[in-house]
Amino acid sequence: MNLKRQITLLLGLMITIMASAQMLEPIKWNAKLQQNDNGEGEVTLSANVESGWHLYGLNLPEGGPNPTIFSFDLPDGVKLNGAIKPSIPAIEKFDAIFQLPLSWWDSDVSFTQKLSIAPDAAGKIVVGVRFQGCNDETCTAPTKQEFTLMLEKQQKAAAPAAEEAEPEEPITEAAAPQADKAGWWTPVTFEDAEESVPLSQASWWYIFLLGFGGGFVALLTPCVWPMIPMTVSFFLKKGNSRGKSIRDAVTYGVSIVVIYLVLGLAITVLFGASKLNDLATNAVFNLLFFLLLVVFAISFFGAFDIKLPSKWSNSVDNRAEKTSGLLSIFFMAFTLALVSFSCTGPIIGTLLVEAASVGDITGPAIGMGGFALALALPFTLFAIFPSWLKEMPRSGGWLNSVKVVLGFLELALALKFLSVADLAYGWGILDREVFVSLWVVIFTLLGLYLLGKIRFSHDTPTESVSIVRFFLSLISLSFAVYLLPGLWGAPLKSVSAFVPPLYTQDFNLYAGGQFEEFDDYDRGMQYASDNNRPVLIDFSGYGCVNCRKMEGAVFDTDQVEKIVKENFVLIKLMVDDKAELPGGAMTVTENGRQVKLETVGDKWSYLQRSKFAANSQPYYVILDNEGAAMNKPAYYDENVEKFVMWLEEGMKNYQNQK
Repeated sequence: MNLKRQITLLLGLMITIMASAQMLEPIKWNAKLQQNDNGEGEVTLSANVESGWHLYGLNLPEGGPNPTIFSFDLPDGVKLNGAIKPSIPAIEKFDAIFQLPLSWWDSDVSFTQKLSIAPDAAGKIVVGVRFQGCNDETCTAPTKQEFTLMLEKQQKAAAPAAEEAEPEEPITEAAAPQADKAGWWTPVTFEDAEESVPLSQASWWYIFLLGFGGGFVALLTPCVWPMIPMTVSFFLKKGNSRGKSIRDAVTYGVSIVVIYLVLGLAITVLFGASKLNDLATNAVFNLLFFLLLVVFAISFFGAFDIKLPSKWSNSVDNRAEKTSGLLSIFFMAFTLALVSFSCTGPIIGTLLVEAASVGDITGPAIGMGGFALALALPFTLFAIFPSWLKEMPRSGGWLNSVKVVLGFLELALALKFLSVADLAYGWGILDREVFVSLWVVIFTLLGLYLLGKIRFSHDTPTESVSIVRFFLSLISLSFAVYLLPGLWGAPLKSVSAFVPPLYTQDFNLYAGGQFEEFDDYDRGMQYASDNNRPVLIDFSGYGCVNCRKMEGAVFDTDQVEKIVKENFVLIKLMVDDKAELPGGAMTVTENGRQVKLETVGDKWSYLQRSKFAANSQPYYVILDNEGAAMNKPAYYDENVEKFVMWLEEGMKNYQNQK
């Protein structure tokens, strides 16, 4: 497959993913077990395939899409009898995209596996299916689904796992909907509620702008800036016509975007969309990333250099020189990505973790798209207008200064990742005042460095401070002064998304902005019922940036604080709380699959998915004392007036139903 077709396919995949923030489920499965008294049985797995999609066949050549694979975990006395058989033949065609002969089903299909069952056989059969669905524009990630089918002597036909499977561990009273809890856990619908104030979904602009800003920061690093003259030289040597030169330059920019977008999507596919939030709050991951950023910061201060093996970049650079056409341009873009790794690595890593904390598959794609666009734009323009190179500042001591400044910023960001792990696991080693103290010191030192009061070994001595450095120093020192009141509990609303929440502050002179709230759904609902109050549910997370921003910009305002305290029972549920469930893990059935809930966060995440059909945070909903929704849910929106109107609407609907 040539490069042009690859780029077209990849861009189509990126656009499709960025166009939707919802999980795609074009292929749905169910399973059943049938057996008779003659020692025979069969398992049937049925796939419901949405129109326009197709399920790939059982045997596919290497280098193509993922085939459909079945697995069987059988108890003693049960054996497979022959191979699994589809209900209809697969379509077999030569695929022009993959350049391979492939097979697939584009309509509903079922698969039957015959069994030989001994008279005394009993227990459960675990059936797994790993599959991938595609349409003409995109593909889902390879997915594995399991069903548990019970095999019992008195049972003639086992129902699908979603209806008959027994959990491995008992579901406690609080883990699933219970009739004696007034339907509190029963799924709700919002169709019957009055139309609420339209609060916007968590904005992707934040991730895009974060990536776009990171791309421009990366552009000013010593690893990337010297690549601009090399790029111009590469395109000048081609000696093409003006029109061809412009097309080549645009292709070069598109190649940079594609390379970084593929990197972002690779991270998403590697960890899985449903695991992004777990990744963002995993203690081991955050600690490793904290240490990684500290190491990069030390490197930026001049202690040592971090570089990829030179033979990698040299090999790709030589390939770019030897090849021609689109392929040479793509290799040139790949050279840029490799050479700039030591400077862009920590920026990309920080961006991806921020995108992961949003908890959606679109985050990494949008973030990396913004990063790549900012990085590719100057290279493309310089390739089109090489004369601009004469006006560009030369490499020198100022690039080393940029690297040191980036090192200070890496240290500040490293503390955020340590804080996320500390909050999720309740270690208490980085409370709010400790975090703020460290930031005050870091940004004070940064201001002094910019004024020339601190120098590192590779810095060029300067006799005077430039106007740019003076104003940057002024910003850094002013920011340090702004942070100081936070040591005594000031809300610090502009950085509330980064610093630990107020409740971790040991010494707090700030009187407002803190609620008496429940952290358990059933206890909060019971208290609201006993006191005849509506309930405000706040699904949040320790690693949720937008949750912290909502707390600082909306919940900490006098207007919202007063309404909530005087009229509601607030229940805040952290979906990434890593504390073990009291009484041990429990197993629930969700979408035909058994899901084990091991932590408190697992339980609240399951509640949000099963009752409200949502999995993003922050997510706010107002309930009555029977667990019914009073209006439409609310999402991230820092407009205080809209949020107040939404609260008042919920209060009004609660009063009207009495």
